Amino acid sequence: MQKFLFVYYGGKMAATPVEQKKSMDDWMNWFKKQGKAVVDAGNPTMPGKIVSKTGAKVITGAAVTGYSIFNADNLDAAVAIAKTSPQLDGGEIAVYTITQVM
Repeated sequence: MQKFLFVYYGGKMAATPVEQKKSMDDWMNWFKKQGKAVVDAGNPTMPGKIVSKTGAKVITGAAVTGYSIFNADNLDAAVAIAKTSPQLDGGEIAVYTITQVM
């Protein structure tokens, strides 16, 4: 079993409290369906900065809107999990293999 980082881009914020509850319920139900594959359900993220030796600047371009970590047998299996995510209703997911070095 390998670990995979799901990086969420885009998506939409529900406009009303009722829509927000439905969205949260959709996410919680999706995580529940994934069972033990969920390592870290993650959290939404806010705009950030990119840091280098010369300083820090506001990130431009597509902003990361959240992350999760999942277990899967391989990259194709992780992509199959991602394809069922509520994130795909207006957003995208980048799936990365996490390499264990220690």
